[in-house]
Amino acid sequence: MAIDISIWEKETFFAQQDVIIVGSGFVGLWSAFYLKKKNPKIKVTIVDRGITPIGASTRNAGFACFGSLSELVWDAQTMGTDNMLELVEMRFKGLERIQKYFGKKDIGFEMCGGYELYEEGIITSEKLQENIAYLNSLLKPITDSKKTYRLADEKISDFGFGKTKHIVKNNQEGYLHSGKLVEALLHKVQGMGVNVLNAVEINAVENDGNRIALRSNLPFSLTASKVLFCTNAFTRNLISELDIVPARGQVLLTSPIKHLPFKGTFHSDEGFYYFRNLEDRVLLGGARNKAFADESTTDMRTTEFIQRELENYLA
Repeated sequence: MAIDISIWEKETFFAQQDVIIVGSGFVGLWSAFYLKKKNPKIKVTIVDRGITPIGASTRNAGFACFGSLSELVWDAQTMGTDNMLELVEMRFKGLERIQKYFGKKDIGFEMCGGYELYEEGIITSEKLQENIAYLNSLLKPITDSKKTYRLADEKISDFGFGKTKHIVKNNQEGYLHSGKLVEALLHKVQGMGVNVLNAVEINAVENDGNRIALRSNLPFSLTASKVLFCTNAFTRNLISELDIVPARGQVLLTSPIKHLPFKGTFHSDEGFYYFRNLEDRVLLGGARNKAFADESTTDMRTTEFIQRELENYLA
């Protein structure tokens, strides 16, 4: 059913904007924040297809991390050391900015430590020590620490990880509540004058050189001078020529476990498996490396194969 808009709506909520941001997840919200911070007078509207953000920003494990040891060693080998360090620095500065603008209690942030587990036969003790020294020297200018990573094998028995040969700890990692962070960011940008329109699904983009018109499920176009697509893996649905491949991460949450022996964020298998405590429950995700092709999807339904892999890992 077509709806008519009033003159008041036309001149406010649906007026032409300087910038329209498609997607109200972390990327979209932070983009709006910095646009308004740089130029408070700029007109910015965020549109999102969901009633709330329904992408990866609110469907993740809530890790506040910048890379496990084996993950960064692998990244250095595949993308080059300079690119790896650039990525780590962006992540590290991002964590600093989160703590700068939001109170830890408000977003459930806790610097509880990040750990990586190594089972028997994965790597020799000598090679592991070599990797620790190598990454510590590279990361010192970024983290301002001589020992970003250290062996923490004394934690193995405390945590109850019987199959684990070595544990590497990073004191500068932790976790947060992703939903609370998105909510806090949303409130902050709205307080800066950003309009947020929910339940608006963009289905076409038209650019006549003077302005950009976004066609959607609304009976009229939204227009702006510039448009930012902050929908990550979903962007290809609108701009098909982009070389973007989704990399989905499925998670599961256990029932409460009495006397859960560990606290923190944990990685194994080069970061492809990850888990943390959520109070007295375990939130586990990953196993994408068991089915790369199948998990290169934007489908949000549970994959039974990955579910079984995660359950087997818990066992």
